[in-house]
Amino acid sequence: MRLCIVSETWSPDINGVAHTLSRLSGELNRQGVPVDVIRPRPRVIGSTTRVNHELQVGRFALPGYNDVQVGLARPATLRRFWRVYRPDVIYLATQGPLGWAARQAARQLNIPTVAGWHTNFDHYCKDYGVAWLASTARRYLRYFHNGCALTLVPTHQQASTLQHQGIRNVHVLSRGLDGERFSPAHRDPELRTRWGVSEHQPVALYVGRLAAEKNLTLLQETLQAMREVRPDMAQVIVGDGPARHQLQKALPEAHFTGFVGQESLARHYASADMFIFPSLSETWGNVVAEAMASGLAVVAYDHAASAELIQSGHNGITVPAGDAAAFQQAAVALSQHPADFARFGRVARLRALEQSWAGIAEQFLHYLHQAQEAHHAPTSACGIRPS
Repeated sequence: MRLCIVSETWSPDINGVAHTLSRLSGELNRQGVPVDVIRPRPRVIGSTTRVNHELQVGRFALPGYNDVQVGLARPATLRRFWRVYRPDVIYLATQGPLGWAARQAARQLNIPTVAGWHTNFDHYCKDYGVAWLASTARRYLRYFHNGCALTLVPTHQQASTLQHQGIRNVHVLSRGLDGERFSPAHRDPELRTRWGVSEHQPVALYVGRLAAEKNLTLLQETLQAMREVRPDMAQVIVGDGPARHQLQKALPEAHFTGFVGQESLARHYASADMFIFPSLSETWGNVVAEAMASGLAVVAYDHAASAELIQSGHNGITVPAGDAAAFQQAAVALSQHPADFARFGRVARLRALEQSWAGIAEQFLHYLHQAQEAHHAPTSACGIRPS
């Protein structure tokens, strides 16, 4: 089998989609599956790792958020590439203009497509002040995904939501984890010293983009409430984005690191004690699994990865999605019981280690074969292939 991935983002971009696609392509290569990629032209010139061939297309940044880029290409450009490097299946990790052009080109060349659901567009519409576009976006997405052989989502919760919205052939493909990279073994006393904390002083951590869709107002209020009951608790915020300046003003005692590399990120996780994650915009949320693997007690909404991985009160704490008061109360209560967040962290790691990238890649390959078989299945008695 030969696979082509179409995506707006790719490593070394720092986000969950780029990380997921990089790990999947690496595992598929190890299993002997050649992977090509089509993506927007990167800001830094260079070749893409873990792929055989790539096509770089035009791009433009979203207004007000330069870190997010959108790809642009004509279907004819993609057809020329695929006539030279014809894939057996195309994986569409974007539903934007680039994904639409790829879907059209694939249909013209009679190549099956599998779509991935990597972004919760409803939340983005609301968070960026265009909630009135949400229903239009849902109609477009239903049309886009129903024109593909399969749609892959990371959680059963998301699969149920999309099925109720009329999207067909939805299947669950979870996300993997590197349990050696993210481990309590990477706890770093020198890093904690730089944070100004002693060996037994608690540290609350957040990792993620600092942008409107991450529910940063609740993060700010929760960290402030935790500080009131635990004045000795250090607060570390890893990540960057358009809301960083405002958040720094609101949390002057917190340590803001900006983006950090993978090795440093593992040390930041392992050197903390609690992970506070109020976002509802994720389809999965790699940071939740990474924090659990690092031995942290997670406080999150019962949503995305947290809904799949956390048994509340056993290996972390989840509260009903959208209940801000319950979220804040849970974080404040946990911060006062060090024995509990140490116990949760130990059990959380065991659950996170069940998420093997090799196993996820095998399941992904199974879905690709399934898409091939469905695409090439005999037509119906009327001579029409179901769409």
